[in-house]
Order: sequence, then C-alpha cells, then structure tokens
Amino acid sequence: MKLLVQRVSQASVEIQNENVATISSGILVFVGFDPSDSSKEIEKLTKKLLNYKIFNDTRERVALSVLEAEAEILLVPQVTLSVRTNKGLKPSFSGAANPEKGLELFKAFKSHLEASYSKLQSGKFGANMSVSLINEGPITYWFEA
Repeated sequence: MKLLVQRVSQASVEIQNENVATISSGILVFVGFDPSDSSKEIEKLTKKLLNYKIFNDTRERVALSVLEAEAEILLVPQVTLSVRTNKGLKPSFSGAANPEKGLELFKAFKSHLEASYSKLQSGKFGANMSVSLINEGPITYWFEA
C-alpha cells in the first residue's frame, strides 16, 4: 500500500466535468494498492496518515497532524503508484492489485478513515478523474506499508 500525501490549500476531483469532491485546507491523498495488501496495511497507514505532522503550528513549524489541525482529506485512488517502471518504456501493472482487490481495499481504507475521522471526501475508484490542487509548502510525503 502506498500513499502520496500533499498538503493543499484546496483540491478537487471532477469526473466527466462534474465536481464530485472539493476540500479547502487539508491533504490530498493518492492511494495505490499492491497484491499483498490487507487490513494490516490499512490500519497502519490510517493511523500514520491521521497522526503524522503535516501542518504548521502558530510558530510556523510543521508540528500538527490532520487530527490536531482538523484538516480535510481528499482521498483519490491511483493505481499508477504501484506500477513498475524499472524496465523498458511502458508501465507494468503486475505490481498493482488487480481491479477487484483494488476496489475492495479502497473501500476498506475509505471506511476505516471515515470511522476515525469525519472530514473525508473521495474520488471514485476506476473513474477517469481530473484532479486539481494547490500544494502548500510545498509539502509532499510518501508513505508505504
């Protein structure tokens, strides 16, 4: 399981020119799943995502978590985080979970986040999405389980 997390002042997802999710101050989280991923990785990265220091405190130091900052989360499935790019000039999707398992894991991750935190919106698994964002900092983190 892989997360690419970007601190944003705003982010949104459109599908077929229709806005399906918008956040203001928060994080945009791209998530990709590997074939071996399970609830163990979901639990580990949910805890890390909600508690990792991403936001500035009153002294402008990166010292606040999503929970402490009461920030919004925009969750976007992105299979290409798990593709292999080390050989040739074409991505290999063999390193990514198949679509059925990916959808199952995405739903489980989203549900697990929602059970712990209410300020969550998401894109749609398998959809061709247009993602817009304004990265703040810029602050970008990579988490892998």
